[in-house]
Parts: sequence; structure tokens; C-alpha cells
Amino acid sequence: MAVTFSDLHTQAGLKALDEYLAGKSYISGDHLSKDDVKVFAAIAEIPSGDYPNVSKWYGAVSSKLAPRFPGKAAGVRIGGHAAPAQPAEAKEPAATADEDDDDLDLFGDETEEEKKASEQREAAKTSTKKKESGKSSVLMDIKPWDDETDMKKLEESVRSVEVPGLLWGASKLVPVGYGIKKLQIMLTIVDDLVSVDELIEERLTAEPCNEHVQSCDIVAFNKI
Repeated sequence: MAVTFSDLHTQAGLKALDEYLAGKSYISGDHLSKDDVKVFAAIAEIPSGDYPNVSKWYGAVSSKLAPRFPGKAAGVRIGGHAAPAQPAEAKEPAATADEDDDDLDLFGDETEEEKKASEQREAAKTSTKKKESGKSSVLMDIKPWDDETDMKKLEESVRSVEVPGLLWGASKLVPVGYGIKKLQIMLTIVDDLVSVDELIEERLTAEPCNEHVQSCDIVAFNKI
């Protein structure tokens, strides 16, 4: 439903607008719209501190419009009085919303600078989403072929595996029996980037790691 503001050159008009803007950033919604531009244009002077909501809104609209009109203003005033009311039969039909939009097209097409700024905002949103991707902590048992396997080289081989989103952590050798030890190692993964199953099948038990690694088992898998 359309909202009507009148006599914005008077204290009563500004007071009504100030009450309307209480708790709001803009006239319609949370973003600057042509409604704001229309009301902004109807206010003859910068509102005083007696109308805090109007003053805050006026400053926000002014800051957004200023870059679009870089020319230096000399300052003008609009004189005259309001036109007398016309007889009912002489009234012209009210303009439709589409016609209002066409008449008040102050912004036009986006400039290259605006397109670039929009792309940067989208890129920042995408980057934020990636940063919010979940992580998991994994405890893995890595077993050698036999008791003659060099466990130092086995661990070096395991840690040589580098995958985006994979971070190797603390490790220790755990006796299995018959002189054989297994490597128990912690790793942290970014869930969207690393699949533990693929890590085992395609890297840890494939060449060249399989020269030392016989098998891998997941002991614990916890979301961080």
C-alpha cells in the first residue's frame, strides 16, 4: 500500500515523516529505492536535529546519491506556492507505478565501477561461504607390510601426501604384535575439499606410498 507524505516543508510534515522512519532505514524496505528519492527531493533543507530519524535517513540517502551526481552544486531554492486544487473533473488520471518508475529513472544503467563493486561483493560472499565450510578431525591407523618395513620412511611417505584442505597432525607408533608396529596419526580435513575414502584409495595405498603402506583404517571421525 502506498504511503503519502505531505507538507514536508513544514514542521508537522517532518514530524510525521520522523515518526514513520522510527526503526526504519529507508522508506520502503532495507535498501534505497525510488520512494526515498521522491521524498528526499520533496525536502527543501537538511533536517535539523529535532527530527533524528529524518536526519539519519536524509544523510544516508544523500551519501548514496552524491557519487552519482559528481558535479559541484551552487545551491538553488524553489520559489512559488502550491498550485490551487483543480476541480474534480479536471483531474488527470493518476500515473501508474510503471509510469512513475519511467519518469524517475535517475540511475540508468550500471557504470563499470558499479559492476566491478557488485562483482567484488559477490566474490566476498562466496569467499565467506567457503570459509564457513565444515571441518573434521580423523584418527587413522596405517599398517606396514611386515616387521621389516622402515616405519620412519613409512611416516615420511604418508606426510608427503599433500591435498588442499588436508593437514597432518600428531602421530605415534603403536605395537601390534610379533614385532610389528602401526602408525597412528591425526589429520584435519575440510569436508568440502577432502574425501577420506579417496585419500586412502588413491593416495595412501597407491604408488608410491604402497611401497611401505599395507592398509589404512579409520579409528575415529569427528566433526569440528
